[in-house]
Amino acid sequence: MMATPAFNYGSDISGLVWGFLLNGAGPALPVDAGEAEAWLRAPVPGQFVWLHFNLSNAASERWLRAHAGLPDEFYETLHQGSRSTRIEIADDALIAVVNDVLHNFSVDTAEISTLWAHVTPRGVITARRKPLESIERLRQDVLQGAPLRSSVELLVHLLRDQADVLVNIVRDAVARVDATEDQLLAGRVTRRREDLGALRRVLVRLQRLLAPEPAALFRLLQRPPAWVAPEDRQELRQSTEEFTVVLSDLAALQERIKLLQEEIAAQVNEDNNRSLFLLTIVTVMALPINLIAGLLGMNVGGVPLAQHPHGFWVVLGFTALVTGAIAWLLLRLQRPR
Repeated sequence: MMATPAFNYGSDISGLVWGFLLNGAGPALPVDAGEAEAWLRAPVPGQFVWLHFNLSNAASERWLRAHAGLPDEFYETLHQGSRSTRIEIADDALIAVVNDVLHNFSVDTAEISTLWAHVTPRGVITARRKPLESIERLRQDVLQGAPLRSSVELLVHLLRDQADVLVNIVRDAVARVDATEDQLLAGRVTRRREDLGALRRVLVRLQRLLAPEPAALFRLLQRPPAWVAPEDRQELRQSTEEFTVVLSDLAALQERIKLLQEEIAAQVNEDNNRSLFLLTIVTVMALPINLIAGLLGMNVGGVPLAQHPHGFWVVLGFTALVTGAIAWLLLRLQRPR
């Protein structure tokens, strides 16, 4: 495709980011908006088209309404406030709303956006507002000549790329959790324990947005459109099972982080209790000194040992004896039973 100016949001003047013409055998052929419009007017048997649009470009929706012939349900999903994952059938076509992480995703930022897809036997139309990781992976695979025999297989490939992205996120999170766990076992709880809470929130958000996807696919597989081939149904079923396994790993990792947080909190609480007990011992040990100093320092007559030549040493020895007895008693009480 030709390079486009920055003010077109990474797309051409029609809002098209990229387009490919596929036939399931040879390499994908890039097409521009004009070629895509001509092909949609006169589809070629044995071929299907994939058009990807950037909704940040206002021209994209105008082009879709003018040339793509999409049902009203597709445009309703674009403007709905809900971004929940779902796959529906409208006018014998599949309409999918899929959540995915942004391109160059980082666990620290945890940015997620939505992809809308319309799938028919003659083509796939996808649209997004921000660059997404899975759709970029799919584009790279298409450019490298991945064999895609049908539009449904393209959708399956996208779902598997999405699962692969999620697997990489889980691996990155596991590495971070392992590092924190090693520090905990070594008795070195550092500031990285504060990252566990943020990491857990990211994983919870991912699971909340992506968890409905397997259920949506299972409902689709119960009553798929007649044009979906049996092998495509099997591929959809397998991708659903793979995604379910990844979500299970995600849930298990969340539980592991929760247990680590509880262990760290218990260790920090124990350290605080030990410090508080030590402070209490010092305070109690200083009590006899303060009490005797207060009594002997009163400006009244009859202070004992005031005229005794060794009065200071007698009081000092008595104070040390009482303080030592209190310290022995407290340390004895501290011993584990």
